[in-house]
Amino acid sequence: MTQTKPIPPRERLLKAADDLFHRYGIRGVGVEAIAEAADTNKMTLYRHFTSKDELVAEWLRGIVLQKEAMWEEIAVRHPNDPRGQLVEWSERVAQKLSEMDSRCGTMMLSLAELPEKDHPARRVIEAHKLREHKRILKLCREAGFPEPELAADQFFFLLEGAHSSVQCIGLKRVGEQLKRTVLAWVQASARPVAP
Repeated sequence: MTQTKPIPPRERLLKAADDLFHRYGIRGVGVEAIAEAADTNKMTLYRHFTSKDELVAEWLRGIVLQKEAMWEEIAVRHPNDPRGQLVEWSERVAQKLSEMDSRCGTMMLSLAELPEKDHPARRVIEAHKLREHKRILKLCREAGFPEPELAADQFFFLLEGAHSSVQCIGLKRVGEQLKRTVLAWVQASARPVAP
């Protein structure tokens, strides 16, 4: 009989936080509830995270790592093909939207719950969004868009708008429209890429 290795407390705390934050929001969950859901105690939580704010920041770092890994997978699947990367990006975002509940995305909700500019979790989100915008700008330049800065801003507006429009348009329709819009832009606006 094989024994499963026990999950370390830090991982259990992050997993519990993920579940509770998605269900009740960041502000709606206290450290006691997180510790209890992780089958541990507050002392253990504070041994791994100096504060709830730091726990929230680490939780969001994990989400950011998943998003950045997605970009790396896309780059591997479409080497030297910036247009293919932009199109697959839109397809993956559309897929994620179809898997979400009826609320907007985790990062957008987190920003709404964390209005303090110096909150460590807010800094994690803002740094990620800056990196993502730079990546999109680089792809727009490589794809030969006549105005790559404008195109990158427009793609970014699409991404942010798609997440915030789910309640009024619906998840499936938002995702489909995002894919169609990106594909049309890529086909209409990009010059041929030199071999």
